[in-house]
Amino acid sequence: MSEYILVTGGAGYIGSHTVVDLLENGFCPVVVDNCVNAIVAEGHKTPESIRRIETITGEKVIFHNVDLCNKKDLESIFEKYKFSAIMHFAGLKSVNESVSNPMNYYEVNLGATINLIECMKAYNIFNIVFSSSATVYGIPERLPIDESHPVGNGITNPYGKTKYFIEEIFRDLAKAESQWKIILLRYFNPVGSHVSGLIGEDPQGPPNNLMPYVAQVAIGRRPILSIFGNDYDTPDGTGVRDFIHVVDLAKGHISALKHINEVCGCKAYNLGTGKGYSVLEAVEAFKEASNKDIPYKFAPRRLGDLGDVHADPTLAKKELNWTANWSLSRMCEDLWRWQTMNPTGYNPNEKI
Repeated sequence: MSEYILVTGGAGYIGSHTVVDLLENGFCPVVVDNCVNAIVAEGHKTPESIRRIETITGEKVIFHNVDLCNKKDLESIFEKYKFSAIMHFAGLKSVNESVSNPMNYYEVNLGATINLIECMKAYNIFNIVFSSSATVYGIPERLPIDESHPVGNGITNPYGKTKYFIEEIFRDLAKAESQWKIILLRYFNPVGSHVSGLIGEDPQGPPNNLMPYVAQVAIGRRPILSIFGNDYDTPDGTGVRDFIHVVDLAKGHISALKHINEVCGCKAYNLGTGKGYSVLEAVEAFKEASNKDIPYKFAPRRLGDLGDVHADPTLAKKELNWTANWSLSRMCEDLWRWQTMNPTGYNPNEKI
């Protein structure tokens, strides 16, 4: 019988791509999501992303509309299934929103994780892969950033702080209770979509991240791209980021899951390519992939933006046997396929 894997936030961007890989690797994902950021088509109970995963894989996805902040509902899921491990993606994720409404981010992201941990303990499940972020490194002291880089210093927004605080919870838990096997995956900048074009990133409202905004400018949903800052100490003055294909990222979760029984305590791994691209280089790559002009203007730096952030992914290659394989041009090609097939994302009723 296939292993049951609880996937919190599995209807979201990275979670949905990972669910595809879990099914293709013979696991049985059980997705819980409160659908706060998911589109549920009229007449259906499951999010559109889940229905499309079923189209891609030919497999039925077990889905429950559950809010992790409701511990009683969460306990009912643990009562129903015997999980071998948890993949924890669920959480609020808008940097800008976290600045304007920090208490909501602390309450939801920390509260949901604490409820999840308490349910795991109650049902004797101690294996978890957590969706963390490169934001935990704060302002880089050196480049590329490896896992020994200090964390927690100079984090500029509450979203990033919740990732760091959750990491601290897991580290303290592993020190106190030796049975825990915890992998923290620190993402850099996910881009792209499944090759089918059926699932992808569908921001609600204006995108917070560069490449979805670029794609929406190309498709005509946004008039112009604002590039925040062109005076950084980088080759062309614009910020440099480590972009990673979301499918490579999903495969990193499968590698972590297969490795988790080798972990003792709590271990962090970077998931990135190890190569940085500037904003202007990324825009040019998307122009080539889409054959569309991308009008842009320069704007002042935003509070908290950094000049150059890119990963040293050596440890993941060595211990997880994982490497990011897909290029920036491939990320742009797949993102453009998703955007052209889904001009308004998962919601066909929204107007461009």
